[in-house]
Amino acid sequence: MSTGQGNIPDDVIEAVLAKSDIVDTVSKYVHLTKQGKYLKGLCPFHSEKTPSFTVTPERQIFYCYGCGKGGNAIKFRMEIEGFSFPEAVRTMAEENDISLPEGQGVPVIPRNPEKERLLEAYELSAKLYHFLLKNTEHGTEAMKYLRSRGMSDKMIDQFQIGYAPDRWDTLVQFLTKRSFDLKEMEKGGLLSARHEQEGYLDRFRGRIMFPIHDRSGKVIAFAGRILGDGQPKYLNSPETLLFNKSRTLYNLHQAKTSIRKLRQILLFEGYGDVISSWEAGLQNGVATMGTSLTENQVAIMKSMAEEVVVIYDGDRAGMAAAMKVIPMLEGAGLGVKIALVSEGLDPDEYIRKFGAERFRHVVETAVSTTKFKLIYLKKNHILLEEDGKIAYTKEALPIIAALHSSTEREVYLRELSSELNLSYESLKQDCNLLRQSMQKKRGDGDNKEKRWNNGRHINGRQPAPALLPAYHAAERRLLSLMLQDAEAARYVGERLGEAFNIEDHAAIAVYLYAYYAQGKSPDISRFMSSLHDDRLEKTVSSIMMMEAPAEWNVQVLDDCIREVLKYPQQREIEQKKEEMMKAERSGDFLRAAQIASEIIALERQ
Repeated sequence: MSTGQGNIPDDVIEAVLAKSDIVDTVSKYVHLTKQGKYLKGLCPFHSEKTPSFTVTPERQIFYCYGCGKGGNAIKFRMEIEGFSFPEAVRTMAEENDISLPEGQGVPVIPRNPEKERLLEAYELSAKLYHFLLKNTEHGTEAMKYLRSRGMSDKMIDQFQIGYAPDRWDTLVQFLTKRSFDLKEMEKGGLLSARHEQEGYLDRFRGRIMFPIHDRSGKVIAFAGRILGDGQPKYLNSPETLLFNKSRTLYNLHQAKTSIRKLRQILLFEGYGDVISSWEAGLQNGVATMGTSLTENQVAIMKSMAEEVVVIYDGDRAGMAAAMKVIPMLEGAGLGVKIALVSEGLDPDEYIRKFGAERFRHVVETAVSTTKFKLIYLKKNHILLEEDGKIAYTKEALPIIAALHSSTEREVYLRELSSELNLSYESLKQDCNLLRQSMQKKRGDGDNKEKRWNNGRHINGRQPAPALLPAYHAAERRLLSLMLQDAEAARYVGERLGEAFNIEDHAAIAVYLYAYYAQGKSPDISRFMSSLHDDRLEKTVSSIMMMEAPAEWNVQVLDDCIREVLKYPQQREIEQKKEEMMKAERSGDFLRAAQIASEIIALERQ
């Protein structure tokens, strides 16, 4: 049996694609409107106001003209859920009752019995702790504490909060009765080995338990908060086969539906903050694992959302932490806003003190990162003193000068002018001098051609479509016809082979020749699953969105092939013309005459 990506049998991939209609798959996440033979909607992968996300039922593919993402139904699930290829296929196979062969050849995803046993143990432990909290005397004090913090029974159930009694062997006995290997359970972070003697004891004791789930909703770890005095205040599960804290975000499994819909994430520091904000009606909140934000967590957020609202504690430490995450999030191309939680409170405390409606207003009125940086810097200076004014101005101006928009710069400069009672014109002059100095340092390094795509896709503006050179358009036309007709591919293969000028086009052609050589019939979606390359899949999607007729004749193919073959000769002529001009400038007229005759010969060809 032949295998595709991730050692998945081709017939499984084909069965998944056959049962996963592209329109049904995409419609669960994107509102689509019919436009002729296409369906259009707002792209779920970038921010836009004018629909540029296109689905073609006839070819079973999607493509976005704004951000360039494209592919088949499997690719869409990979992009929207952050799945790997095997994870997407397995999920879609299970949804469509397609059996995955474990015994034939290499299994789709190799089973890991130890991992499966550990997942079962964590799931059962979470249920035990939840039961002990709600239904036994052990949990009475913990329930009193949670209610004093304004946590309802509904939230306790929603987040499966539990209690680990202040005893040595509650979980040891529970897991022993169920025949779990206690050494495995210790390695998996549920138990600890005794120091003085043989045996094991509970890792979590006298703690309120917050289960931590993976993206699909399986319990993979715990965070235990001490009830009463003691250290550490929070005890997290250690890194295990299941749990990597730098790659995990608390509550992502529940928040992902709302995140996809809003294209926005609320980023908190604490588990209680996430739970309180959920009860306040904000269901797109996640939290880091009691540690600093990591690049892996940023990558997960980037794959799911367009904007992050940072909602950290309102004290000095919370503001400093927010300052640290801004460059990480903006560096990944995410839009960032900061919610100003006042009076030094954490978000959970703020909601309990002022209520849900006022907290929602805080989130809705979150400020830009520039505004936040200026507020943060201001706290370091006494603005009533001249020295404080000057020092603050020196720190504030570089932040304002770095802004691309002249309108934004003017707004902040006028605010600064009013706040410090300084001349707007002098501030503007200093700001312009700073900008000139910055541009010299970076050599005016803006990516001008792709400025629309630097960071966020602002206001849904789409780039003006570039008029393709003749050879480029010819190559795309050839590939479009080849993708739809095996005979056209055979004809082009015999006369052009791999001699496409654009590297990605040449690679697609080679894959296509191999695909048809296996006796397969034209099927865009199926072919894309054989590519193993994200960029090539996007290119194929883009090509198949061309309004080119599928009919062809030898004349059409020959014209395109001639255009493709002509381009290297045109480049050679241009290079020789440059050489001839150089020779003339240097006074070597004999050499210039020789090159001129070579140019004439090439042009005759």
